Amino acid sequence: MEETQDSLQKMIDAIMKSQVVRLVLLGFLVLTLLIPVVMIADLVRERQAREQEAVREVSAKWGQAQDIAGPAIVVPYRRRVVEISANGKRVTRTAISNATFLPERLDIQGDIESDARYRGIFSVPVYRLKLNIDAEFAPPDFRQLDLDPADALWDRAILAVGVTDIRAIQRAGRMTLDGRRLASLPGMGISSDVAGAGIHAEVPRQVPRTLVSKRSKFSLSLLLNGSRRLFFAPVGRDSTVHLKSDWSSPSFQGNWLPAQRRVAPGGFEATWNIPFLGRNYPQAWTSQSNRREAVPASRFGVDMIMAVDKYRMAERSVKYAGLFILLTFAAVWLIEVLGKFRVHPVQYLLVGFALCVFYLLELSLSEQMAFGLAYAIASVAIVGMIAAYGKAMLRTIGKAAIVGGVVAALYAYLYVVLMNEDYALLAGSVGLFVILALVMFLTRKVNWYEKN
Repeated sequence: MEETQDSLQKMIDAIMKSQVVRLVLLGFLVLTLLIPVVMIADLVRERQAREQEAVREVSAKWGQAQDIAGPAIVVPYRRRVVEISANGKRVTRTAISNATFLPERLDIQGDIESDARYRGIFSVPVYRLKLNIDAEFAPPDFRQLDLDPADALWDRAILAVGVTDIRAIQRAGRMTLDGRRLASLPGMGISSDVAGAGIHAEVPRQVPRTLVSKRSKFSLSLLLNGSRRLFFAPVGRDSTVHLKSDWSSPSFQGNWLPAQRRVAPGGFEATWNIPFLGRNYPQAWTSQSNRREAVPASRFGVDMIMAVDKYRMAERSVKYAGLFILLTFAAVWLIEVLGKFRVHPVQYLLVGFALCVFYLLELSLSEQMAFGLAYAIASVAIVGMIAAYGKAMLRTIGKAAIVGGVVAALYAYLYVVLMNEDYALLAGSVGLFVILALVMFLTRKVNWYEKN
C-alpha cells in the first residue's frame, strides 16, 4: 500500500515538475485572465456610449451636424390628371405639383470657428459658421420638363435653402435676388426634394418677368451653430465650396475630396470644385421624379474629429491584452526554465492582474488628460509595479529588470501600433515573428524531458 502511494506521489511530482504541464497551466491562467479583459472592454464601450450621449445632449442645445443644400427655385404648376369615376367615366381634375430648378453656378464661402462644450468630463467639438452663398440661375425652362409655361404658378414660387438644424441659425443676413432683398422665412415653404428643413423666401410678384428672361443672381449670408460635421450638396452645374477653419484635425468625407487643401496646426483650408456630371440628379425636375434621396446622397464636407479618440485607442489597446499577458508570462517562464527555479502560479496570476489594471488606468486617465500622457503614466506605473514585484518573485534585481524591461518594451511597441493604424498589421506580424524567433533561440538547448 505504501509502495503504491509512493509511486502515485512520484508520478504527481513528475507531472507537476513537467514543463509541458506548466505550459498548459500557464495557458489556463491566460484564459482565466481574459475574463477581466472582457469586462474592461465592456467598460470601454459603456464609457464610449456615455460620451455619445453627452454629444447628443450638447448638439441638441447648441446645434446638430449641419447639411447645407441649395439654393433652389421651386415653382408650383398645374397638372391635369385623368381619373376613372365610379360610373366608369373619364374625369379630368387639376392637381398642383412642384418644379425644382437648380443654379447654374454655386459659390459657397465658409468660415468655421471651432469651440468645445462640456458635459461633465466629456468634451464635445462644436463650431460657429459664417456662411456666404452666391448663386446664378438660368431662366427656368418648363418646356425641358415637358410642361406648359402657362401652367406655372409664379405667384407661389419660392427660393429655398436646406439647413438641417434651423434652430441653430443665429442670424440670417441679407437674402437677395438680383439685388432685391427678400424676407427670410422658416421652413421650406412648399414641398421640396432639395431638403427636409431649411429656410425660404417668396419670390416677389414683379420678379418672375426677369427670372424667365435672363440669368438671375442670388446671395445669402448666414451665421449658424453646428457640431461635429458640416456637409454640402453640389446643387450647381458648377459648384465651388471654400472652407476655412481653426480646427486642426479635419476629416474630409463624402462623395468628393477637396481639390486643394492645407492642414496645419493652426487650422485648415479646403476648396472643392465639383461639376454636375458627377451627381445622380439633373438641373431641373418635377415632384413626380422623387429626388428626395438623390440630393442627400451627393453630400460632401468635413468631420470635426478629435485628433486622438481616446475610447477608440483604449478599445484597440484592449484587443492586445491577451497577447501581452501571454508574452509577459512567457518571459517569466523563460527565466524559470533557464534559471532552474520555480515561480508559483499565484505569482503569475498577480502579474496578470497588474497587466489588466493597466487598461483601467489608461482609460480613466485619458478621460482627464491627453491620451499620450495618460498612456505614459499608466505604462510607467504598471512597469514599476511588475519590476518591484519581480524582485521578490525572481529573487534578483537583474531578473526583475528583465521582466520589467520586457513589459516596458511591449507597452512601447503597443503605443507605436496604436499611433500608426495603417501599419498595425505589418508591425504586429514582424513583432510576433521576432518574439517567436527569440524564444526559439533562447530555448534551443533546453531538455524538455528533464524534470525540474
